[in-house]
Amino acid sequence: MTMPAKTPDKVNVAVVQMTCSTVKEENVAKAVARIEEAAKLGANVVCLQELFAGQYPCQEEDHLKFQEAEPIPGPTSEAIQAAAAKWGVVVVASLFEKRAEGLYHNTAAVYDADGTQLGIYRKMHIPDDPHYYEKFYFTPGDLGFRSFQTKFGRVGVCICWDQWFPEAARLTALTGAQMLFYPTAIGWLVDEKDEYGPAQVSAWETMMRSHAIANGVFVCAPNRVGLEGTIEFWGHSFVSDPNGNLLKVGSHDQEEILVVECNLAQIDFARTHWPFLRDRRIDAYAGLTKRYLDEGAL
Repeated sequence: MTMPAKTPDKVNVAVVQMTCSTVKEENVAKAVARIEEAAKLGANVVCLQELFAGQYPCQEEDHLKFQEAEPIPGPTSEAIQAAAAKWGVVVVASLFEKRAEGLYHNTAAVYDADGTQLGIYRKMHIPDDPHYYEKFYFTPGDLGFRSFQTKFGRVGVCICWDQWFPEAARLTALTGAQMLFYPTAIGWLVDEKDEYGPAQVSAWETMMRSHAIANGVFVCAPNRVGLEGTIEFWGHSFVSDPNGNLLKVGSHDQEEILVVECNLAQIDFARTHWPFLRDRRIDAYAGLTKRYLDEGAL
């Protein structure tokens, strides 16, 4: 019987931070070129930012934007799949998925290093904030929290707004994820940047670093850059180790590829020294399935 190949302990992860134009073909071509560049820099796993094929579509409620969506497989996902196979890298790609007429998702597809589609994750938490009107466009995911065994380790994926929810990170980690990816499109509203900007970036980064610590996993977050409408996307893509240390951080205003070596053996070390999974009181967490614990509810 042939035993499955052991994944390497040391894996080079690339997060791609880029601007997007209004022309889909240009953005897809740029993403494919960034995958090639990352592979030539030694990357084994490449994660693109959220909805990389276009400018962020949810700043307004516009029915014409649904024309940007595609089925999976479709032209955009097939271009990414071909790039994964050509360059021998695992790719995480966030797509505007048309599942059926009138049914759309914010979806990440995961491709193995030979181009095999390992599966998809559909964004579970859908925001509805000023200029982030995602509930107009996206149906919440129905696949649950997932991870995928790749040639270079077990990859878990959540998407942007999911990053604020510790439950999502925990459940994804409990599926065996070693690296948790958060393709992201987040930025400052231009008229709020001076007052709230530093605190917003700090909260965003701190939240995901806490997921790395609490779950003993690597956390990788690619974010877009550039001004689109009233949002200045703040970049600051980063990779955190299981102790919450920032291994590399991107700028706020430049296109970049961050390539970071992740030693997966560090996960066991972190989890045995900070044994949070061991000490979970799963017998006491029933309240987490409630919206709110009104007095006398338990």
